[in-house]
Amino acid sequence: MTATLPSLSKLKPNPAWATLPLFDRTSWKRVRFGDVVENCAETCDPEEAGLERYVAMEHLEPGSLHVRSWGNVADGTTFTRRCRPGQVLFGKRRAYQRKVAVAEFEAVVSGDIYVLAPKDTQRLLPELLPFLCLSERFFQHAVGTSAGSLSPRTNWSSLASFDFDLPPLDQQRRIAEILWAVDESAVSFEDALRASDEALTTTLGAMFGNGVRNQRFKVVPLSGIARLQTGIAKGKKYPASVGTVELPYLRVANVQDGHLNLAEMKTIVIPEAEKDRYLLRNGDVVICEGGDFDKVGRGAIWREQVADCLHQNHVFSLRADSPAVLPEFLALQLASPYGKRYFLGCAKKTSNLASINSTQVKAFPFQVPPLKEQRAFISDTAKLQAAREALEAHTKATRNSLAALTDAFS
Repeated sequence: MTATLPSLSKLKPNPAWATLPLFDRTSWKRVRFGDVVENCAETCDPEEAGLERYVAMEHLEPGSLHVRSWGNVADGTTFTRRCRPGQVLFGKRRAYQRKVAVAEFEAVVSGDIYVLAPKDTQRLLPELLPFLCLSERFFQHAVGTSAGSLSPRTNWSSLASFDFDLPPLDQQRRIAEILWAVDESAVSFEDALRASDEALTTTLGAMFGNGVRNQRFKVVPLSGIARLQTGIAKGKKYPASVGTVELPYLRVANVQDGHLNLAEMKTIVIPEAEKDRYLLRNGDVVICEGGDFDKVGRGAIWREQVADCLHQNHVFSLRADSPAVLPEFLALQLASPYGKRYFLGCAKKTSNLASINSTQVKAFPFQVPPLKEQRAFISDTAKLQAAREALEAHTKATRNSLAALTDAFS
């Protein structure tokens, strides 16, 4: 759902829009950000003002203009800076996170969030301001003017010095309408993507049980149907007499929840004689020993996307060596709510992280339905996963288009 910005509907349409080049800059004027944008410093006691919500940095999603979560004032807050619908929230701490959003309700916000609004809506449209703040040039300026090592912040005087070319009002409206339309499409794809994830989770839960196993199926320890292999440790030195090879290896960062991200692969030097021990093969299921609470034990199936690939010691590999279990079914069960509940239940927890060991993985109570039922379930979930991948691709393409249009304007 896009933000409600009433001034957009009040502008009189220009009948010549269809013939206007979108980014014709001949009549654009160079201005400083601080000359057209105000850093709003309105404060209040949220309880006395009757405000129910507060927005902190963790409530702003990187790259999204929409505030989808918030805190409740009734639970306690020290925030006093007020925001109103249509104003832009800009995270000044760790600006590289790209936290920009449009307020869609009244609230108080963290001191690490600037509340921005045009000084004169007849000079700069409120609808265009969030995209200006989301542009690459603006972020590079914000990051470049940030000070501090652990938690860098940009100050208002630095942001105010940012200069850009401001279009005439009729072009601003046309650009804003296009950008918000693309954003609306991206949000629709993201909503569909979340629905797709929920459908897959529901399907997995119906098959294996949500925490309590499906009583129809025989249960055996995972070690009875799959062979677990720990990975190779990095940093060993070998004498010149030992024949070595340099090979790619899978790290924790490459293993996501249900899929692999192989955009950045590292290599490791090992004795050639040890290569086969750590070599991943088609159909192996890889599992991380640690991660966030909701992702401990996250894993995916390996399809030989990279030739001669090994795995590090923080990633377990499982190879189904029983004819009673299909590798795809193994991966699905471990990724199900049933699997996640097991791993979280036995994990060692510190702060907001959790870790599991090989003994716990081997003891996983694996449910073994007939092969015919496994094949049917794999086929059904493959359709859901294919739909999800298509939605993810559309979402990414739409977001990339929005970024390109935003950067072209700014």
